[in-house]
Amino acid sequence: MKKTQRRYLSYLLRLWQTSDGKKQIWRASLESPGTGERRGFASLKDLFGFLQAQTGSQDGENCDRDIAGGRGGNAATISENVKREK
Repeated sequence: MKKTQRRYLSYLLRLWQTSDGKKQIWRASLESPGTGERRGFASLKDLFGFLQAQTGSQDGENCDRDIAGGRGGNAATISENVKREK
């Protein structure tokens, strides 16, 4: 039987800053609204890795460039992309 690729994922994202005594660190958690399952991340890098694994992302090498270039997913960009996909 073929494994079907998911085309829709939904998470509640929480971000907060903590300190390790020397510097500020961003932490994150994702919660699945359907199941209530939560997953915590010690760094944004870990969060991004998880999301890439969940989506089977082949464009991980473009992710850092897009964020640094100001195309990291602001509301207007996301809205435009959704419209194009329809």
